[in-house]
Amino acid sequence: MSNSMLSLFGWMFLPSLVTGWAQSIYYSLTIRAGDPRPPPNSPRWQLHRRRIHTLVIALYLLYTIYEADWELRRGGSFYESLGVPFHASERDVKSRFRRLAALHHPDKVSSSSAADGLASNDYFIHLKTAADVLTDPAQRFAYERFGPDVVAWRHCTTLRDYVWRGLRTQVVPHYGVAAAALYGLGLLGYLEFGRYWRWVTLLVLCAFEAHTVMRPRFPVFVDALVNPLLARFTSHPPYLPFQVVALARRVAIAIYIAFGQLGPILQAGRSREAAAAGERALQQNLERLEHTARFIDADATRLMELEMAPYAGHPEVVSDMRSKLKEWLVQNTIRADPMVRDAMGRSLQRRRVDAPAGAKGTK
Repeated sequence: MSNSMLSLFGWMFLPSLVTGWAQSIYYSLTIRAGDPRPPPNSPRWQLHRRRIHTLVIALYLLYTIYEADWELRRGGSFYESLGVPFHASERDVKSRFRRLAALHHPDKVSSSSAADGLASNDYFIHLKTAADVLTDPAQRFAYERFGPDVVAWRHCTTLRDYVWRGLRTQVVPHYGVAAAALYGLGLLGYLEFGRYWRWVTLLVLCAFEAHTVMRPRFPVFVDALVNPLLARFTSHPPYLPFQVVALARRVAIAIYIAFGQLGPILQAGRSREAAAAGERALQQNLERLEHTARFIDADATRLMELEMAPYAGHPEVVSDMRSKLKEWLVQNTIRADPMVRDAMGRSLQRRRVDAPAGAKGTK
């Protein structure tokens, strides 16, 4: 299994596993011995979990990008094998190959074993292939944009043949499968978070690759920015267009997976924040309602005292007033209720039906 497949497979369990370990280590370093730790699934524990998980996903994304770049550097290029710059002419390439052939030709290399002899033959064949490709303008153009696969492309002689073959065998199948996968996973309910930006990234990457393979020059930001900075400040070899495309594909896939794992984390955090905000708003509304009820009660009490002020010092009048108020409440409040009126009506109707003929109160 290749390193790229192992890296993609690692996305399935490594972030969650490392998050659990990192959270335990974080608590052991930040919480003193004897102090209680946040219980699992508590708000504080979940906040720490989301933050650590997000950090782990970001670090694993950076590691995936570094691993993809390391694989490209390990694979090398025909320019590195021959030790010539990208702008080397055909004459420079042939001259360099003759020097290397004088050093690495199988007839001039003393091999102590059959394995060493086979390795020297393979290396010389590799140098010969590199020189043949870089001295053929059409093949050189195709190699810089589609990689070493162009060596096996038969019946291609012109730039048009190579570009058309590359589009049919590399560009169209890759983005066709990627678009079908995004659409199918979307129908199944996956990759909901960041769906719009996934499609935008796919379209931008497809447009960039199509522009790269069909233009006579390297991409501007690679030729004018990335490669000069690498040559000036690092020992990293400059990028060829096919290496930039391969790296962009790996990075895009890693970002898709990272978005898929970050989505539930961010959505859970937002939903909890929204729930907390709703609870705070509800609590504020209840407090406001309680304050209003107290104000109304105090105002009603003050009005009642104001109405009863003329009767102060006359307990008999106050008692009579209370009994009349009570009767008024019964007559005008309780009997005005539809359910009470309906019950009283059915009771009176029953009494009139069961009363004997001529009895009083039956009408």
